[in-house]
Amino acid sequence: MEKKLHVGNLSYNTTEDQLQSLFAQAGTVVSTTVITDRETGRSKGFGFVEMGDESAASAAVAQLNGAQLDGRAITVAEARPRAPRESRPSSRW
Repeated sequence: MEKKLHVGNLSYNTTEDQLQSLFAQAGTVVSTTVITDRETGRSKGFGFVEMGDESAASAAVAQLNGAQLDGRAITVAEARPRAPRESRPSSRW
């Protein structure tokens, strides 16, 4: 079963391809995403990597947490499920 990892402390210049290459060292990478600001398109400094299975995810955390990428020590941990959002009342003009 695929496992999603949170990757923090990314350089604003880090690309999804760089994450793909780095995490491929630990196992099969299903997808990579660098989170960007909607308005500016600039990276927010974190992203997600989905690994092919539990063992690849565990290996990635063990090998890459604290590793250097673009001159920064990245943090790698298992992603937590997204918290449910409060529904907001719609505004009608």
